Amino acid sequence: MGRKPSKIRIVPLGGLKEIGKNMTVIEYKDEMLIIDCGLSFPEDEMLGIDIVIPDITYLIKNKDKIKGIVLTHGHEDHIGALPYVLKKIDVPVYGTRLTLGLVETKLKEHKLTEVHLQRVDAGTTIQIGSYEVEFIKSSHSIPDACALAISTSLGVILHTGDFKIDYTPIDGQMIDLQRIAELGKKGILLMMADSTNVERPGSTMSESKVGATFESIFNNTKSRIIVATFASNVHRVQQVMNAAAKYNRKVVVSGRSMVNVVSVAQELGTLVMPEGLLIDVNNIDQYDDHEIVIITTGSQGEAMAGLSRMATSEHRKLDIRAGDTVIISATPIPGNEKLVSRVINQLFEKGADVIYESLADIHVSGHACQEELKLMHRLANPKYFIPVHGEFRHLKQHAKLAESLGMDSQNIFTIQNGNVVEITKDYAKLAGNVPSGPVLVDGLGVGDVGNIVLRDRKHLAEDGLMVVVVTISKESSKIIAGPDIISRGFVYVRESEDLIDEAKQIVKNALEICEQQNTKEWSVLKSTIRDVLKDYLYQKTKRRPMILPVIMEV
Repeated sequence: MGRKPSKIRIVPLGGLKEIGKNMTVIEYKDEMLIIDCGLSFPEDEMLGIDIVIPDITYLIKNKDKIKGIVLTHGHEDHIGALPYVLKKIDVPVYGTRLTLGLVETKLKEHKLTEVHLQRVDAGTTIQIGSYEVEFIKSSHSIPDACALAISTSLGVILHTGDFKIDYTPIDGQMIDLQRIAELGKKGILLMMADSTNVERPGSTMSESKVGATFESIFNNTKSRIIVATFASNVHRVQQVMNAAAKYNRKVVVSGRSMVNVVSVAQELGTLVMPEGLLIDVNNIDQYDDHEIVIITTGSQGEAMAGLSRMATSEHRKLDIRAGDTVIISATPIPGNEKLVSRVINQLFEKGADVIYESLADIHVSGHACQEELKLMHRLANPKYFIPVHGEFRHLKQHAKLAESLGMDSQNIFTIQNGNVVEITKDYAKLAGNVPSGPVLVDGLGVGDVGNIVLRDRKHLAEDGLMVVVVTISKESSKIIAGPDIISRGFVYVRESEDLIDEAKQIVKNALEICEQQNTKEWSVLKSTIRDVLKDYLYQKTKRRPMILPVIMEV
């Protein structure tokens, strides 16, 4: 019998048909390598949920095969699920300096101190089990981002990570297109590439363009300046600091994640600033308005973040004053438009001057547009292609883009989380599914809130609750006390006394009929109460609250 022909299996567990919770598994020679381990934020209908992480049932089942987790960069949608996953599978984590710096802060919060973190510099190659993994310098809206070239005896898999092609990056370190071209010349078996901005024509503007806009705003502003941006966008923070230093302003950092990232980036030398530029928020009153810049979180209108609290006067130390200039240096993430718009309105109401993206070049994306994606495809020239990191329309458009460059549609796999793509020397094909899907995190509970609980929450949120309490005699089955009715979120009891009284009477009558028929089964009594009350309330109010009968025996 000959040896089993070797094959690679690609299993995405997150990041397809969605923006966020990116995670892909590569299997080869009975070994597994995980790329990224991200979270996403809950959809509107996920009431009360804090974050969403990938389903790792498949990984737990195969945990002895996993050789490690390699990270492309330090954004939440690539590292956010690590604390939850590492509690279940104990494997080493590989990443660049800033990426691991942010991971460390996150693990400390979760009291995970035993994790093996291994730093890898861009431009180096390491051996992880049977995989040779090369970290290739890339450009994104966070420093130290990398693409990964994973070599096996069957060929090279290139994962672009999130990227754009910035010819004038802030740290002067250009994406290593030469290396990707070299690999492309030798032959790349499979490419997985970022699809986020595939619908946008042209190229993404350079990050440096934002710096020029900041300088002109700083030059022409005499008031305090407040800049809201993503905490992770260290290059953006750097440009605010550069402009502040140039125009003799001191910088205050506000918002927990912003303070965290700035201190990690400063420690690692990713953020460079003159001595004495940063001041404590408590010392802000010692300076005139034209000497101050505040960098804060909350560019997405999040209720608990710095900018929203300032806009609603709930911030302990900072308030928006008439005349302040507020720069919102970010685009609303799809779904956050209303929140951002509300904060902008609140800021204007307080007398601030607000500059947001549609007014000036104060934000650029971290993702490649069509022309940059074409360049990446041309340089890598892969045999097979899987579009990743995008909603289904993005993946479809990216597949189309690859076809327009002459790629055979048979070699492009537009797949979803849980699908398995099998690749050998001769062919690539879809090969079944593994368990996948969202796992909801609510407080300390991971995965204990499922569809049924969410359905109940939706019901309670939309229609309210009515609890009916009845005490029945054990011997005679007669009603001793009640029925009492407690209503929450349905009607205000004091203003609806007639309705409640009538409801009590209807329950009483129904129970008396049960008693005459000698029905003593609790389940029957409860469903009788539920049915008569449901019909009555719907007839009177056209609403269907959740009805909880409580029967006590004495």
